[in-house]
Amino acid sequence: MYKVKQNSIALEYVKSIFNIKDLENLSGIKSHTIRIWEKRYNLLSPERTDSNIRFYNIENLRKLLNVTILYNNGFKISKLSKLNEVEINELIKELILKKNSKEQYLNYLKLSMLTFDHLLFDTTYNKLIAEDSFSNVFVEIFIPLLFEIGLLWQINTICPAHEHFISNLIKQKIYANIERVQFGNELRNDKIYVLYLPDNEIHELGLLFIHYMIIKKGFKSIYIGQSVPIEDLEAFKDYGEKLTFISFFTTHPMQENLQEYLNDLDKLFLNVGCNFLIAGKKLDDPTIEKPSSKFTLIPNVKNILELI
Repeated sequence: MYKVKQNSIALEYVKSIFNIKDLENLSGIKSHTIRIWEKRYNLLSPERTDSNIRFYNIENLRKLLNVTILYNNGFKISKLSKLNEVEINELIKELILKKNSKEQYLNYLKLSMLTFDHLLFDTTYNKLIAEDSFSNVFVEIFIPLLFEIGLLWQINTICPAHEHFISNLIKQKIYANIERVQFGNELRNDKIYVLYLPDNEIHELGLLFIHYMIIKKGFKSIYIGQSVPIEDLEAFKDYGEKLTFISFFTTHPMQENLQEYLNDLDKLFLNVGCNFLIAGKKLDDPTIEKPSSKFTLIPNVKNILELI
């Protein structure tokens, strides 16, 4: 991995500087198009490493993301290249006022992640929540953001620290909204939901959101969290037919153990009339069978909201 001449910090450890492939991954604009914009219109001002390889700073990325929004909304690159940062920002504001620019909000959230800027995250979140409900913001903005972050992590455009930073900020917002709907809200107990993740599963944002939605609907929800051993679920047998377990299988159980895990759940609650609602990409496998009628298996997490 090459080093930056100015401070000799390896690019693989610092993501305040980016190569052109990073810019493509983050903006959706192809590398060759970025080069054309750079050469023909002087849109960006890259720096060079000791070995004469281009790299781009966070200001270049911010400008490209803003220009991309405007370009995708009909503005010509020849015009945009002549505008300064203030003028570009004014156009962005006008665009947001005219219509809900989901793409722009996603870009602001990505920038907040890349620069570890919680104030930018909060400012963007507050604008979103002023226009829409928390549940819509989560489904329409946070879920696509988390999906894109997962892809960026897989291709090494971001590091785990970026993912952890943005995930924790989103988690804070979920907890705040859970507290808001719980306060002074008398919950029905004719249905009781127990939410958990199996052993070694730690991706809890989706499950926390479901916890919020259940409480918002007025039902009792018991959230027991990440990496729960299967035998710990036995403590809830007494709830009987009122009980529905909800879980997400994102990385665990391992695929080769998944059918056995489901069968073990069924055996554990053999004489209990409870239900299991399990979602996650692990279930997108035609060889996986539900052990009994107690189980509803959903590969698409979004569809779980329709069944609560």
